[in-house]
Amino acid sequence: MPRTAAPLRTSPIPRVADSDRRRTSASVVLRSVLEHGPVARSTIARLTGLSPASVTDYCARFTELGLIRESAVLQRSKGVGRPHLPVDLDDSRFVVGSVHVAVPFTTVALLDLRGRVVARHEVKHQGTEPAQVLARAAEGLEALLYAAPGTRPLGVGFAAGGWVDRDSGTVAEHPLLGWREVPVRELLGAHTGLPVHVDGHARALVNAERLFGGARGSRSVLHLFAGNVVDAAFATNDEVHHGPRSQAGAIAHLPVPGGTEPCDCGRVGCLQAELSERTLCRRAREAGIVDGVNPMHVVGAAATGDPVAVRLLVERSRRAGRAVGLLLDVLNPERVVVTEIGIMHREDCLGALREELGSDRAATVTPISFPDSVLAVAGGAVALDVLYRDPLAASPEAI
Repeated sequence: MPRTAAPLRTSPIPRVADSDRRRTSASVVLRSVLEHGPVARSTIARLTGLSPASVTDYCARFTELGLIRESAVLQRSKGVGRPHLPVDLDDSRFVVGSVHVAVPFTTVALLDLRGRVVARHEVKHQGTEPAQVLARAAEGLEALLYAAPGTRPLGVGFAAGGWVDRDSGTVAEHPLLGWREVPVRELLGAHTGLPVHVDGHARALVNAERLFGGARGSRSVLHLFAGNVVDAAFATNDEVHHGPRSQAGAIAHLPVPGGTEPCDCGRVGCLQAELSERTLCRRAREAGIVDGVNPMHVVGAAATGDPVAVRLLVERSRRAGRAVGLLLDVLNPERVVVTEIGIMHREDCLGALREELGSDRAATVTPISFPDSVLAVAGGAVALDVLYRDPLAASPEAI
């Protein structure tokens, strides 16, 4: 009996759900107000490609929620025609809480809707047991909110180095703190009673850069974070790459050309061992420059003209440049942002990093846009990214 061919199966054409379309439209409208406000609704329609009626509806909804407000100053298009009443972000009502856990301390802060730090405080660790660290962070946030009457928190953003799983809300692994599978979202949420959003600090700062910093509008961004923990993040077309269980950006054990520093993994010249602030401070102590573990003291010594401090910072920036060069070869981003204390505070350090890259790629590299508040911004940016991606779901009504 002849075999008959099975009928061809056609895959259904993917369709964007109405809820996804509304979420995307709401996001682009609110971000247009953030970027261009005060701005006329007609201008938002032109910038976003949405219909004037849709823009008007979204703006009315955001005004009702208290996220935007009408400006008191009428505008005319190029000075002619009927005047428009522009809209602008209302940054007077709402804040997000920020928690960033570093190796020696936790930074807690409040940020407004423009990503500006309203208040902050450092809580030094009294041991690194996760429940204790997070309870003290929640107490710090409560104190900041108590001192800021009239503001309402929309949620809390948490950031840290190491392996942070955004989807499960956990710190999967942070070797320097000794944390494994810590349910941060659950613990902080229980203490604060607020929605808690969790991510790695390198990815969080990419989101801060694209929302509030110099990388706004860039099609691809690479971020290198070099503190006690060294990691990276990469974003294309407004999406930060996370990978399965948010493991993307784990570069601590990449080899640095010419590296000589022993690593805890047993090898020599791993990126984190070479660039860690712990390594910088140890070398500064050995040179008699500082007697502690605060890398800003090395920056301070360099500012007073100490040649050894200057050399240590410039050499560290050159090693960071080699690391950036490796990542540039693989990812070829439009823009590179570096969070590293020398590069953030000294032109000679930025120059040394750029020299390692060569003139054709040097101009793509800039320091982080928030040099004086980087850790406070990192935590808050996690929550603000959620707000700007889905403003109606993350709005005051959802709390």
